[in-house]
Amino acid sequence: MSFFIKEMIKNKLRKLTSEEILHYSSEYGFSITPTQADRIVNYLRASSPNPFDQADRERFMTELAKITDPKTAAAAQQLMDEVIKSYGMEHLF
Repeated sequence: MSFFIKEMIKNKLRKLTSEEILHYSSEYGFSITPTQADRIVNYLRASSPNPFDQADRERFMTELAKITDPKTAAAAQQLMDEVIKSYGMEHLF
């Protein structure tokens, strides 16, 4: 079951659109420009980071800080940690 869930999450990351990123950023209180959303999508598609691998997550957060700013990347990391906990998925990460 965990393999299936992991594949669903990785697939969703690969298929995110700029519009979805802008929607989620607004929903969760982040300030992201359309250009930044495009750059995030391009990074996700080009590098296909594995969110279940600590090193890949750290590389993604470093890149996110370059695309946006360190404060936004830190807030995104905190949100991700909260979502993982809220769904009881700590064992996957």
